[in-house]
Formats: sequence, C-alpha cells, structure tokens
Amino acid sequence: MSALAVVTPTYAPDAELFAHLHRSVLAHTSHDTVHHVVVPGSDRHLFARYAGPRCRIWTYAEILPRRVVRMPVAGVWIDPVRPWPPLRGWVAQQAVKVAVTARLDAKAVLVADSDVVLVREATPDLFIQDGQVCMYRMDGGVHELMTDHVTWHRVARELLGLPGPAPLPLPDYVSSLACWDPAVVREMQRRITEATGRDWLSAFISHLQVSEFIVYGVFVDEVLGAAPPVSTAICHNRWDRTPLDPAGAIAFADRLPPDAVGMMISAKSETPMAARLAAIERCSQITGPDGSHP
Repeated sequence: MSALAVVTPTYAPDAELFAHLHRSVLAHTSHDTVHHVVVPGSDRHLFARYAGPRCRIWTYAEILPRRVVRMPVAGVWIDPVRPWPPLRGWVAQQAVKVAVTARLDAKAVLVADSDVVLVREATPDLFIQDGQVCMYRMDGGVHELMTDHVTWHRVARELLGLPGPAPLPLPDYVSSLACWDPAVVREMQRRITEATGRDWLSAFISHLQVSEFIVYGVFVDEVLGAAPPVSTAICHNRWDRTPLDPAGAIAFADRLPPDAVGMMISAKSETPMAARLAAIERCSQITGPDGSHP
C-alpha cells in the first residue's frame, strides 16, 4: 500500500493546464506517489506521453460499465438501462473520481482538478493524522442563496438514506483539491447501494445535480460520525470567472496561505497562460526551493 495517490479527471481542452499540474505532482510528492488520470477514450493519445511508473492513464470505458456509452455530440453519456436523464460530462467526471479512488490501494488520495498546481511538498503526514485522513469542510459555508449547494446536500442525503432536509447553514465540502480515504469511499459506495437498492453508480448518475464532495462529506460526518481532522486551507482558490492579468495573478499568489498545498485559478476564468505561469512562479518564490517555506 502506498501512502498517497493523486486522482485527476481531465480532457483535451485542459491538456495544457494538466501538464502544469502533473509536473507539480512529480515535483512535490514522493517517488511512490502515482498520478491516476482519467480521460475520454478519444483523448487518450494526448495524455499517453505521461504514462509511466508515476502516472496511470485510465479511460472512461475502463471505469464506467460497458453499457454506458458516450454520445458523439453534446458531451453526454447514455445508459440504455436508464436513458433519461443522460449522464452529463461533469457528473461523469464526479463518478469516475469515486470509482477510481475506490480501486486504489493507498492510505490517502488527493483529488485534484486540472487547473490546480501543487506549490508545496505534499507529504502523507499532512493528510493523515492519528490514523485518520483529513477532510475539507467549511462549517456554515452553505447558505440559502447557494441553491446548487443546497440541492447537492439534499441529493447526498437521498443517496445515503438520511432524513432531510438538514437545517441551514450547512457545511461546504467542495474544493478543487480535496483529500479522500479510499477505504471510506468504498464504505460510501456500499451505503449508497444499501440505501437506494441500486448499485451505487446507477444511483449516483441518476441525478442531474449531485456533488461527489458533498456526498463524501455528509457520509463521513453523518453516517460514520468519524470526526476526522479538518483542513480548510489545503488549496488557495480563485473561483471567479473573470480573467487575471499577470499583475493580478501575482497579487493573488501573494495571498497564498502558509499551509496551502495547492493553488487554483479557475479554468473558466480564461486567464491567459502567461498570467497563470506568473502566479505559479510567484508561489515558487514564496514557498522557497524546497517547496515548504519562504
């Protein structure tokens, strides 16, 4: 069993972003940490060059049941057993994060979006404390105006067989870089199957609105009652969809928290690569040559 693994679903439009993430994984994790990358079969050739001892390339066809097929248009998958609603791309990404993590023989898994880069050494002791894997949770982070998050909490409770709705405000478990325990993910899968009477994947993808992070967080907190260590600064995030120029990107990097392992400027912001690279370089200057201190 390895101490740490990294999981990233990605695709062709994010190939350049992924290159920087993967480079940072190689630089800031130990030699036995493997980066598990899930891509559509049509994009495999773009990512094949990364395959090796520290990178495993998976395709959706290897993870999802054979009956689930990707349609050539609209970026959706169809399950003939349950053709409606179709499986949208972002829900498919969530499902494969869960499925791949459950397969791994690792103590902890970092689930990283393509637009994340690691900026400090990611050692197992940062994510495993007293035998428990840390979890991202922002207490009271979800309020009534966050309608998507409220829906995700409701769906999570349905999947896990919990009474609802839970009173607001609710915890926010959503992060561009999160840490999961593969053993807990396997227990979560079993719980969904028991609660819904369906295999976990069919139940999960039957929802148009679902969040893998909220399902995991609610499971840990309300089903297991595990009270794991909490990390709220694992990643320095910029979710805003407006682009940054180099000066703005550097200013963002200057606000890097002292215990952040990653940095994320949302791909949806369409920030130019030159500005993104300026932020990465500034983070490197902040963390120092060993990736851990100024």
